[in-house]
Amino acid sequence: MPCNPHVYSLCNFVSVSVGSCLYVVGGAGFDTRSFPLDRPSPSSAVFRFDFGTFKWEGVLPMLSPRGSFACATNNGSLVVAGGGSRHTMFGAAGSRMSAVEMYDVERDEWVAMEGLPRCRAGSVGFMVGEDEFWVMGGYGESRTVLGVFPVDECYRDAVVLEMKKDGGVGKWRKVGDMWEEGERRRLGRVAVVDDVKGGVPSVFMLDKSDIFRYDMGSNRWRKETSIPQKLTDESSVGFVALNGELHVMSSVHGSDSTENRKSRQHKRSASLFLQIYHPQKMIWRSLITKPPFQQPLDFKTTVMCTIRL
Repeated sequence: MPCNPHVYSLCNFVSVSVGSCLYVVGGAGFDTRSFPLDRPSPSSAVFRFDFGTFKWEGVLPMLSPRGSFACATNNGSLVVAGGGSRHTMFGAAGSRMSAVEMYDVERDEWVAMEGLPRCRAGSVGFMVGEDEFWVMGGYGESRTVLGVFPVDECYRDAVVLEMKKDGGVGKWRKVGDMWEEGERRRLGRVAVVDDVKGGVPSVFMLDKSDIFRYDMGSNRWRKETSIPQKLTDESSVGFVALNGELHVMSSVHGSDSTENRKSRQHKRSASLFLQIYHPQKMIWRSLITKPPFQQPLDFKTTVMCTIRL
C-alpha cells in the first residue's frame, strides 16, 4: 500500500471496490509527532489499486479528512458519511463529524452533500437499491465513567439519505432505535447480501456467536442462526458477504508440544478458519485455508471488502 499502515500506524480506513479497482479511503494516523498525544490525525488521502494493471495510484483526496466512517458505492460513485480521528491506541478519544461527500470515479471529483443530522462515527453504510444510502449505528460524543474513563455514547438508530436518479439528493430520514435499551450496547459487525435482481438487500449482523437479520418493516434485528463452532476470541473475527453467502473468519493455530518453540510454531501454522452460511438454503459449511500472509490476521483491526473480477 502507498499509505504504509506500519509507518504512521494508519488504521480505521475503509476499503471498497468499484469495477476491477480497490479503493483505500481515509483513516487515522498516529506517531510521536502528534499533539496532543491522544488526538490522532485523520487522513483525507484516497488510493486506488487496479487489478488490471496491478498498480497503485493516488486519486483526489476527500474534502474532509476522516476515519471510522460509513461508506458505500452507487453507480460508479463513493459516498462517505461522518467519521473522525478515532485511533485503536486510544479508547474513546478523537474527533467526530457529520460531513457527507460523494466521489465521482469518472470525473475524479468530490462533491459535498447535506450533512448527517448529528455527528456520527464508527457507523456502517450501505445502499438499498440505487435510491437510499443507509447509515447505521456508530457513536457520538463520549462520556466519562467515575470522571476518569472515557466511554462512547453508542447510537441504536439509523438514518437514510434519498439518492435521486438525476444525481441529486434529498433529505435525511431518521429511523428509530433498532433495539431496546439493555438488549445490546452497540451494533455488531454488519454484512450486506445484495439482491441479484437489484431489490432490497439482506442485512446481517454478527453479535458474539449469533447472526441476526435486519427486518426493515419492524426496524428490529431478528435472530437468524448461530455459528456452529464457537469462537475462541469473539472480538477478533471477520464477517463479510461473498456470492450470496456470509463468511465468518477467524485465525486458528496449530499445536506444538515443545513449549519453548510454541510462539514461533503458532506464527508459522496460523490458518484461516471460515464458517460459511447460506441464508437462502439456511445451511452451514466450513473450510480451513492458508492466508498469503507471514503473520496471522488480527481481525480487530483488519479492513476487508469483496471485489468481483
